[in-house]
Amino acid sequence: MTYSVQILTNMNQTWMYPQQTITTTEIPTIDNSTRVCNPTSTGAILLADILPSLLIKFVAPFFPFFVHIRMLVVILLSAVGFLLVSFSKASWMAILGVAATSLSSGLGELTLLSYSSKFDKNVISTWSSGTGGAGILAAVTYAGLTGMGLSAGNALLVMLIVPLIMAVTFWLLLQSPDTDRSDTEQIEIPKSDTLVIPPRELTIREKLNAVPPLLSLMIPLGLVYLFEYFINQGLFEFIYFPNIWLDLHGQYRWLQVNYQIGVFVSRSTVNLFVIRKTWILAVLQFVNVVFFLFEAIYLFVPNIWIVFAAVLWEGLLGGAAYVNTFYKVSTEY
Repeated sequence: MTYSVQILTNMNQTWMYPQQTITTTEIPTIDNSTRVCNPTSTGAILLADILPSLLIKFVAPFFPFFVHIRMLVVILLSAVGFLLVSFSKASWMAILGVAATSLSSGLGELTLLSYSSKFDKNVISTWSSGTGGAGILAAVTYAGLTGMGLSAGNALLVMLIVPLIMAVTFWLLLQSPDTDRSDTEQIEIPKSDTLVIPPRELTIREKLNAVPPLLSLMIPLGLVYLFEYFINQGLFEFIYFPNIWLDLHGQYRWLQVNYQIGVFVSRSTVNLFVIRKTWILAVLQFVNVVFFLFEAIYLFVPNIWIVFAAVLWEGLLGGAAYVNTFYKVSTEY
């Protein structure tokens, strides 16, 4: 799911120009009053990427947990998203495709994280590392395919193999826990003769009551993602270094790759160390917002490698907030 939505959100610099191709020679001289902007801001992609996923994450926990039906919906939405964006002739169609993939990503993340409770607790770290790796693979794949001359639409058609791989992995490769036994069959009688009752499904009231204690974790994580999406989809398009080895679109794409590398590294470290005070990550990410905002306005950074380092740091903070939040939920609540 992460792979699919990352591919589609990385497309925004391409499909917004359906009738023209922008080359480096067409880009005006950059100064403090000139910017090269998309006809439709990447903020539109941000909304299409975030709002459907956020909505499904709010409502899905209150519906029955039919994991196989949910995963079927996830895979179908992912494929539909690829097809809509690939064949889009207008901005609304591409945005609808991103929204479909956002629903797929949000429902898939929620479903698989809930399903992980049936496995060993270390699955949280492997899940986080896998989603971080998916981000890198998606960004590199799109940048690589388009860099080799493949059109954005054809690149997405190639990526239709992703929903197929998801289906094969979940239904054929994953060794699922035995969830078909009845409650009476799951009751074990240890030597102490004490009955061990399996966990039951929480009621809607109980689920709502479980939310307030989690706010201390939810709010910092939400702020970290708010800040980094504002940077990635709101400010990256205004940061451009002329006359280097990367053109306008190439710089945007490889900044995204660099960000995903940071996410992958930090999401893979929870077994080495745990960050307890996740609010610190939100504060540091806000500092990044200030840095990138001033860079977008004044273009004061002399070299793109400094921006690459800042973007890597941004990714490290985002990945750390994600994995440490879910690790604490799985071990302390």
